[in-house]
Amino acid sequence: MSERAAPTRMNLLRARRQLDQMLRGADLLRKRREALVAELFRTARPAIDARAAAERRARQGYSALLEALAVHGKDGLRPLGWPARDLAVGIEDATLWGIPAARITETPSVRRTPEARGLAPGAAGPAAEITAEEFESLVEMLLAAAPRELLLQRLAEALAQTSRQVNTIEQQLVPRLRTEIATIARVLEEREHEERLRLRWLLERRSQ
Repeated sequence: MSERAAPTRMNLLRARRQLDQMLRGADLLRKRREALVAELFRTARPAIDARAAAERRARQGYSALLEALAVHGKDGLRPLGWPARDLAVGIEDATLWGIPAARITETPSVRRTPEARGLAPGAAGPAAEITAEEFESLVEMLLAAAPRELLLQRLAEALAQTSRQVNTIEQQLVPRLRTEIATIARVLEEREHEERLRLRWLLERRSQ
């Protein structure tokens, strides 16, 4: 309601209805916030574990890569990445608490055998083979963790937005509306008091 709304009973009733709606809306938003916090904690732990596992795998992969570079050199390793290939991932839309997310329905097989790389067994050497296995395993881990990471990010964004909405209602809109209700009620009470005094004065004049 505008701050310049006329101090009438109709506007007073309208403001009180708006206040009731805001309080009920804030209550619903607080419940949504609590649910989002609970879901965020449920999602965060597996995501943290997956990140830690991916970091360990990456360290192992880069350690193996350094050893392979020492054995084969950069030019010697480049052909071992052939042939190039496309990895197709099946993705399905999903929602959680009204939040858009994604679910992986089909993941490709990332790991390859030496034969799939077009190499004879033992041709690449153990250092190169271990490097390839480590990084292919890392790719599989990242693919598996991607939907959870996306959900975690969107949960955090939804939680921040819901918290802002609750704060706006509780700290700005509700106090402003309560002040407006009090102001209108005070003006109406003063008018009623003036009307009573005027009526009493008229009655006294007639009785004289």
